[in-house]
Amino acid sequence: MIVAFQGEHGAYSDEVLHRHFGHEPDLKTVPCHSLVELFGVVENGTANYGILPLENSLGGAVTGVNTLLLNHDLKASAEILHAVRHNLIVTPGGADQVTHVRSHPQALEQCRDYLQRKNYVAEAWYDTAGAAKSLAENPEPGYGAIASRQAAEYYKLEIADAGIEDEPNNSTRFLVIGHDEAEPCDDAKTSILFAVPDRPGALVVALQLFSERGINLTSISSFPRRRKQWNYVFYVDFLGHWREPHVQDALSELLGHSAFLKLLGSYPRAQTAETAENP
Repeated sequence: MIVAFQGEHGAYSDEVLHRHFGHEPDLKTVPCHSLVELFGVVENGTANYGILPLENSLGGAVTGVNTLLLNHDLKASAEILHAVRHNLIVTPGGADQVTHVRSHPQALEQCRDYLQRKNYVAEAWYDTAGAAKSLAENPEPGYGAIASRQAAEYYKLEIADAGIEDEPNNSTRFLVIGHDEAEPCDDAKTSILFAVPDRPGALVVALQLFSERGINLTSISSFPRRRKQWNYVFYVDFLGHWREPHVQDALSELLGHSAFLKLLGSYPRAQTAETAENP
C-alpha cells in the first residue's frame, strides 16, 4: 500500500498516516510538497490513498482544500481527529541559544503567546517538519523550529520545550482520500459539495431538506466558484450514510434544488481527537 501526505517526514500528516495505517513493512509513504501534488499522485494512481488536512479547531479550514475536493474525482473513506502537540525543537545542546523560531504560519499562530513570552522572533516556513529538516541540515546558531515529536526523532534533534501550543484543545481534522468507498457503518458521517441557484431563499430550501428528515448538519462552509463571480459552493458534513433511505431522499431532492451536487463520501465518524505521541 502507498499513502501520500503533504510535508516532509515527521509532519503532523505523517503522524496521522501511521496512526491510521500503522507501521506495516509493506506500507510506503510519499511526501508531497503541496496539496495540489498530493491530489495528483492519488488521482493518477501513484498512491492508493492520501492524508488530507481539512480544518483546524483553532485556525479553521485549510486554505484551498475545498476547491481541490471539488476539482478532483476522489472519495473520502475515513475521518481522523488528531490532537496537535507542538514542540520547540533545537539542535543538541542549543536550547539556551534560541532567539528565532521557524515553522509553518499556522503553527506559529497556534503558539503565538508562547513565542511572545519567550521573546522569540517567528519566521514562517513552508512546513513544520520542513523547518526541523532545515535545522538539522543547516544548523544555524540561535534557531529553533516548532514541529512534532516524530520530526525531532526523525531528524535527530532535541525537544527543548514540549506542548507549547497556546490552547490545549488544538486539534486538526483529516480525511483519507482515494478511489475506494468506505464500507457502510452505523455511526457514519457524509460530506458533500453543492451550489444553489442565485435566487432568494435557495440555500434555506436546501438546508431544510435535511432538517425535515432529522439529519444533523455538523459543518457548513462556503468558498467562491472560480468561474462564476460572486457565486459560492457549500461544503457540508452531516451525520448518516448516503445509503440510508432518509439520506438518499434528502440528496435526491437536493439534486433538484441545486446547480450541482457532489457526494464526497460516507465514512466512520471519528469520536475523539488523539495524538501519535499519547495514543
